[in-house]
Amino acid sequence: MKAFVFPGQGAQFTGMGKDLYESQPLAKELFEKANEILGWRISDVMFEGSAEDLKQTKVTQPAIFIHSVVLAKCLAQSEEGSEFRAKAAEAGIAGFDPDMVAGHSLGEFSALTAAGALSFEEGLTLVSKRAFAMQKACELKSSTMAAVIGLEDKIIEDACAEVTGRGDCGVVVAANYNSHGQVVISGDIEAVAAAGAILKEKGARRVLPLQVGGAFHSPLMDPARVELAEAIEKAVIVKPICPVYQNVDALPHTDPEEIKKNLLIQLTNPVRWAQIVEKMVADGANEFVELGPGTVLQGLARKLAPAETKITGLQ
Repeated sequence: MKAFVFPGQGAQFTGMGKDLYESQPLAKELFEKANEILGWRISDVMFEGSAEDLKQTKVTQPAIFIHSVVLAKCLAQSEEGSEFRAKAAEAGIAGFDPDMVAGHSLGEFSALTAAGALSFEEGLTLVSKRAFAMQKACELKSSTMAAVIGLEDKIIEDACAEVTGRGDCGVVVAANYNSHGQVVISGDIEAVAAAGAILKEKGARRVLPLQVGGAFHSPLMDPARVELAEAIEKAVIVKPICPVYQNVDALPHTDPEEIKKNLLIQLTNPVRWAQIVEKMVADGANEFVELGPGTVLQGLARKLAPAETKITGLQ
């Protein structure tokens, strides 16, 4: 069984999607539609902007969404023998024929759109609103994230609870369970630093501060959750063509109301990526295909899935 997975924030790069725009009529049509929906030419920033330009949350999130979804749609519709299909075949990808899909954080919107639960227009509009809401939440209070390498989840969770419980430096929580021994913590700057110090004492190989705008997937994103609630509630979400494994519980979902609920609480809850990959494998996945910029999810799949699992990607 084949699982298609979609990356989240941080995978962007200058020039992303330019070759698709120039070689695929469908891609060009979708990029221009995205420019129209957003009211500004995001394609110009994606193709020619600096790394600093692309790091802006209002740019990063829609850019990664567009790139990922365009790849899925081109795979689904490109003709046999086309240059794009040949490139995909070289990577070992025959087309877009998922048995299951998932996306890391922002990538969940890409997964839902690729699987037909959201239209391209609806998905991009939600992602743009999400990006602006998160940016506003980040500006309300200085906050950050850090990757903790080499410790068990429980030790990290206990350290975060200890620091948060003290009440003297704010909140810190486990935010991204990326793989076993790689968890990202998120919260107030002082609280993340305090938890990091405890975790180093407990044997963490590394505690790496991340260059992010704020404390994603933590209670500090609650203002964004409140702001986004109405937009998600009003969004037209239909049953996807295959199960979507969602971040909040690592379980497969096809019911539109459940999908909406999970999309909203995703903002303040952890991304359970390690559990998603393991659940997909348990449900029969023996091939993972990453669609979108970067190769991060391919690397995580190699750590989490059995050695014989086929792992490919296209960007």
